[in-house]
Amino acid sequence: MSLLGNIIWLVFGGFLTGIGYMLGGVTLCLTIIGIPFGIKAIQLGWSALLPFGKQIVEAPNANSPLTMIFNILWLLVVGWGIALNHLFWGLLLAVTIVGLPFAQQHFKLMILGLLPFGRELR
Repeated sequence: MSLLGNIIWLVFGGFLTGIGYMLGGVTLCLTIIGIPFGIKAIQLGWSALLPFGKQIVEAPNANSPLTMIFNILWLLVVGWGIALNHLFWGLLLAVTIVGLPFAQQHFKLMILGLLPFGRELR
């Protein structure tokens, strides 16, 4: 199921979502201050390409002060927009039975888009 889900996901928007994350990450990496955020955005882009069959895993340093500061900065600058985007598409897809698995993936990516530092999709 995860192979078929990932193929359908890529064809109907997952590829563009992943590329969008990666382009944003490369743009953030142009400044020295944005490098950690750009790297995280690129990692989210790779995660957004093939989300089926993966789950959110919390890193051992997920609650460190630096991680919390990065998450707060991310949330204030771009995290809320990414989360709202995934929430919108997740709710739209949840209207149909066929869209439910894809809605689940958007809700999973919404959590990562909101607070990505200290978490990853494996």
